[in-house]
Order: sequence, then structure tokens, then C-alpha cells
Amino acid sequence: MSSEHQHPHGVGCLARSVADTLAEEPALEAVTFDAAQKKISVATLGRTDVEKLTQRLTGKIQAAQSADGRHTCSLLSGQGDCGSCDSPLSEAERQRITIQRDGDATTIARLTCPTAPKFWRWRDLPLPRIEPRTMEIPEDDDHDHHHADEWKLQLTAAIICGICGLLAAFAVPAQFKVFTFVAAYLAGGFYPAEEVWERLQKRVLDVHFLMLAVAVGAACINAWEEGATLLFLFSFSGALEHYALGRTQKEIRSLFRDAPKTATAIDAAGNETEVPVAGLRAGKRLLIKPGSQFPVDVEIVKGATAADESNLTGEAAPVEKAVGDGAFAGTINLWGAVEVIVTKPAAESSLQKIITLIKEAQHQKAPAQQFADKFSTYYTYGALGLSLVMFFVWWLGFGLTAFTSTPEVRSAFYRTMTLLVVSSPCALVLSIPSAVLAAIAWSARHGILFRGGAAVEKLASVDVVCLDKTGTLTTGELRVEKIESFPAGRESEVARLAYSLEKLSTHPLARAITLHGKRQGLTAIEFPKFESVTGQGLQAKHEASEVFLGKRAWVMERRAADRREPSGGPETGAPTDIGTSEVWVSAGDLLGRIILRDDIRPQAASVLEDLRHEGLRSVVLTGDNQAAAEHLRTELKLDDVRAGLKPEEKVAAIRELSGQGRHVAMIGDGVNDAPSLAVAHIGVAMGARGSDAALEQADVVLMHDRLENFLAAFRLSQRASRIIKQNLFISLGTVVVLVTFAMLGKIPLTLGVVGHEGSTVVVVMNSLRLLFGKAPNSNLQAPDKLQIPSSQKQRAA
Repeated sequence: MSSEHQHPHGVGCLARSVADTLAEEPALEAVTFDAAQKKISVATLGRTDVEKLTQRLTGKIQAAQSADGRHTCSLLSGQGDCGSCDSPLSEAERQRITIQRDGDATTIARLTCPTAPKFWRWRDLPLPRIEPRTMEIPEDDDHDHHHADEWKLQLTAAIICGICGLLAAFAVPAQFKVFTFVAAYLAGGFYPAEEVWERLQKRVLDVHFLMLAVAVGAACINAWEEGATLLFLFSFSGALEHYALGRTQKEIRSLFRDAPKTATAIDAAGNETEVPVAGLRAGKRLLIKPGSQFPVDVEIVKGATAADESNLTGEAAPVEKAVGDGAFAGTINLWGAVEVIVTKPAAESSLQKIITLIKEAQHQKAPAQQFADKFSTYYTYGALGLSLVMFFVWWLGFGLTAFTSTPEVRSAFYRTMTLLVVSSPCALVLSIPSAVLAAIAWSARHGILFRGGAAVEKLASVDVVCLDKTGTLTTGELRVEKIESFPAGRESEVARLAYSLEKLSTHPLARAITLHGKRQGLTAIEFPKFESVTGQGLQAKHEASEVFLGKRAWVMERRAADRREPSGGPETGAPTDIGTSEVWVSAGDLLGRIILRDDIRPQAASVLEDLRHEGLRSVVLTGDNQAAAEHLRTELKLDDVRAGLKPEEKVAAIRELSGQGRHVAMIGDGVNDAPSLAVAHIGVAMGARGSDAALEQADVVLMHDRLENFLAAFRLSQRASRIIKQNLFISLGTVVVLVTFAMLGKIPLTLGVVGHEGSTVVVVMNSLRLLFGKAPNSNLQAPDKLQIPSSQKQRAA
């Protein structure tokens, strides 16, 4: 370690702070600043109050930072030469300390005997830093409820501040003015001071600190009116900010009713027992009574009812439930008592998954917001440095008085405070997150989940929409239309084998076959060996035979290889009609197929027409045959259709489009769509019924199986993008205008405060237009009052 026993040029400001602390704290021996590790290490000797020492030391460093960010930053970055110092250490002070540098670390220590360092006790502290003002997201529900109402208290404090300020300025006798202004300061500064104290404990400075410092400075030069105006507007804008966030949280909380803590379990004898929901496991049999919530994801095994799924999907119409149908946690059993089997524990339920998605979404920042946060941090340092420089320019360069203002000429300090206020980036750092959070809240209320600000931003730039066929352009509610066996007469065997294999899959074809099997009361076969072949089908071992289920060509190929005979022949059956799908089953000498029908969604044609009007190109990527794909192209007037694709070929098609400079959105719902969702510019999963893999990879989740919700999400994203641009223009434009006038000395502090805080209020209110605005799609409405058909009411009676 190299030693420099005299003070190196340019570190006097920070070195003086440490030297003062060394003189005041006998137990403190040395302080090390590590720029690379962003931390401070302190060495003590003997007993000491570590908490008190930490507060005193960090307070000194923060004071040095706020006084001259240039000196502090250069020293802490390990550069060693910060430029000239306004208050260098005296010769006597230099004789009492040593400053040593080793790479990025700088140590300031008191002069002591050579053996003393062996007995020092070192402790690490995080480096105090300046951070941009942010919109904080509450982590827990209790704090969430508190946060929703906190704006009311802040608004009350702001109003009290404003009233006291007006009374002091116009009504109160001169001898009581100061007391009234102090009351205004206390009311307006209470909540900002509370936030500053919380951040100081974390060794963080932000714009709240700057605003309070300016208000105190105004009081020091007897400019009470300006200080009170600053605190009133700052606390008022803070109340609006908390109102916006609280309103956003309220919109999200309204989606989820309080989950039940217990459920009614049924044993083999039919006895009912109350059990904790947290302890429920897959396979447990429950009784769900009318009006109760489904506590976890379940499957109906006895009875019939309808469920209110509006909090999950945004769809107000009740959904009929019969044997074999699934029901989601958090939805309401409307009229029938049903017996169900638990399919997933509470921690893995659809409701919990959605809650997790929403919470993650609020914390994931858009790229523009990440850039704004970084920019505003450096901007804050620049504003501090500029304000300090201009103080000396006005004082020493233009000959203005340092602190004393006259009616004709404002002092250098007064002008510096004005410049500091108008250059603070409050509106800038709120311009993006306020709009993103409002968009996320609105969309969640309408059954659309954005997984973070990045998704909101990216969707607006899409110019190509790739869609899966089954479950996306079609209803996905397949029904078994016909079962055939070759030779005829063994249809029940084909149905049982298909049911036994498909119950292990989540594809729409598999769901239809599984539902058919359950309603027919088929008994599942247990397979000792089971394998899924991506994009082709399933294979298993049953008794002495290999069982294959999947596409015609693949099943015939595997059957021929297994039986060592040529594929094809008359037993392959007649071609299916357009609009139907087939699943082939082979086991030993048994061959058969299941024909399923899936109708095109009624809204698909109009949605695709609207997409064309928006300038979006539509491309269907499907594993179905070419004839079915061409039928779809004709019916829906698609721009492009690519048929017979395996999952990896869908990925290649998306990459091809992306390579042409296109921004691709992929809409899908199955496990086989997950790779495509991951590689697209933005992935969109259809419905809460979509596979876990698809939901995991998606950036946007359409909670109800409504294709038109994508159009609503796209238009909302574009609107959010426009509002973000408006906010940036307002915030940056206001700063440019106000800073220009402040540099010229043509703007009083009061007007600067009004302009600065006014722009913040305008930005927040502009963002709230997203939350309170009408649906971008006129057919999309928030779930309101549930209408139960009269037939169901009669059955309930």
C-alpha cells in the first residue's frame, strides 16, 4: 500500500468531513472508501456506539455529497484528483491524519503508533448514494391497504400547509407570522421528512431531500412564503402520486376476493370434515356448496353448477360446470352443490399464479423506465453540481450578494435554490412508471395481464401477429364427433386407450378426449412406460404391445416399424372433413381414430379485419394439415398460413420474420407453443386454461379465451406509449424552460416551485387517464353485476 502523508489535491471536502469525525469520535481510527465495492469500512479501537458512529459518519458524507457532488464522486470513484477544493485542509489538520490509496480504495486515518492498526476492528458500511424518486410498490396486502388510504392523510396535511401559508401571508399579524409559517412547514414537510428519514437510514438521498433542503434554506433567508409554497405543492403532488398508486392497487385487489381458509372434505363414507386449505393435496375429495368459493383448482366429479369466473377472466357470464369440467381457485360456485377432486394445491392454483404474475408485473420496469432511472440519477448529480457552480458564478462572477436579497436584486443563494428546484427531475421519473402501472391495473381489471412494463412498451411496436390455430383462432372447445376402429367393432377399445393416454396431456385435443372419456365413465389404463414425442404424439407400453397416439403419418410410421410391415393401405380410413381434427391410436392389431370438431371463433374474422386496419400482418402457424390451413385462410382472409409445422419449425418461422426487421407477437395456448412464445418479440398466452409452460413464457396473458382481448391489449399499449411520450415532453420541456429562465435570473422561487410541482401533477393526472378511460375495444367491458339465467335460478330453488 502506497502512503501519501499529505493531503492529495482535491479531496479536502470529504477529507475534512472525515477529519472532523475523527476528532469528535475518539474510538474511530480510520475510514476506507472502496469505489469498486461501493462501501465504506470503519476501524475502531475499544468500545464504541456503532449505530451512533454510523449515523454521524454517513451524515457527514451525505452533507459533503449534497454540498459538492463533484468532489465526493471523484474521490469515491478512486480517481484521486477532483479539481480544486473550496475549503482545503489546514496544515494543522493535515498533520493529524494520513491518506493512503490502494487501487480503488482510499483510507483516511488518524496518526497513531505503528502497532495500533493490529488492534483495530473493521466494519463495513454501504456507501451513501443519491437515487431517483420512484413510485414504491407495496409488498404485502396489509401495507397495500394502508398505502391505498395514505394519500388522504397526505392531502389533508397539504391543505393545512396551504391554509397556514395563506393566513401567514395575508391575515396573521406580523408578530405571529413566523409561528404560522412554522405550522405550515410542519404540516407540509411531515410526510416528505418521513420519507427522507427512511431513505437516510438506508443511506440514500433523493429529490425529497433536495426539496426539504431548499425549504429550510428559504426559511434561513427569511423567504418563508416561497418555502411554504414549495412544501404545499410538493406535498400536494405527493398525495396525488400516492392516490394514483393506491387507486391502481385498489383496482387489482378488487379482482381477488378473500380466499377461504378452510374447505369441506368428504371421506369414503360421505362424512364431512373441515380441513385447512393450505393442507389440501391433489386427489382430495371436497364438497363445494352454493355461494362458496372453490378454494383450489378442482375437477367436478359429481353434480352440476355454474361458476362466476369474472375475477379471473373478466367475463361476466356464468360458466356451466358438469362432471369432468375443471373449476379454478377463487371462482364462485353459483347454484349447485358439487363434489370435486383437488387437482392442484393452493400454492399452485390458477389464482395464486395470476396474483404472482400481477405482483411481478408491477416490479418489472420497462426499458424506457430503466433508462430514465439511470439518466435521472446522473441528472440529479449534474443538477447539484450546476447549482453549486452557478452560486459562485452569481456571487463572484456577477457580484451579487451571497445570501441577502433586496426587493430589487435576489441573492446568489436565492437564485441557486430556484435553479435547484426547477432542475429537479420529479416529473421525469414519474412520467413512465405512473403510466405503466395505470395500464397494468386497467388491463388486469379487464382480464388482460401484462407481465411488467416491458410488455406494455413492446406490444405497441408489434407489426406482425403470428397465431396458433387450435384454441386461438378456433374455439378450442373440441368435441368428439366420431370414433372409428379398423376393423370396425372395437371402438370402445380405441376410446379407452385414447382416454388413458390423453388424460396425461393438456393440449385442447387431449382435453376433449379426456372429457369425453370421463362423461362415458371409461376406466383409465395404467401404463408402466410413457413418453411424449414433441410435435408428434404419445407412446406407451401396454401388456406386450406398443401403443401410439398422435398424428396419422407418425402413428402409421411407428406402427409399421413396430409390426415390420409397410405403412398405409386401406385401413388408414377416409380423409376427414375440413374443420375437423383426427387423433390416431395404434396398439398391436388394433388401429383406430377419433374425429373431433373445432369451430372457428365467431369473433375471429372481425378481429383479424381490425388488425389489418391497424396495419398488422396476420400469420397462422399450425401443425394441422395444409387443406385445413387453406380453409382457414379463405374463411378469415389471412395474410399468410404455414401448415404442418413442428414446434421447432414454428420457432424458425418467427425467427425468419424477426430477421426481416419485423416485431412479432405470437399468440398461443399449448405446451407446444411455449418455445414460439419465448422467441417472439412478445408472447401472448390465451386464457387461464392455457398450459403452465405457455403462461410461463408469455409476456401478456389473455385471461378469457377471447381473441378480441388481444386487440384491446394492443390498443391500450399504443395509448400508454402515447401518454408516456406526452409525459416525457411535458417533464423535459418544463425543465428546459424553467432552467433557462432560472439561469437568466428571470424567475422567482415561487413561480419556479409552481412550474416544477405543476408539471409533476400534470404528469400523474395524465397517466390516470389510462386507469379511468374507456375500453379501447367497445366490446370489452369490466365484469360488473353477474346475471344468472332464470333456468339456473329455478334449479337453485
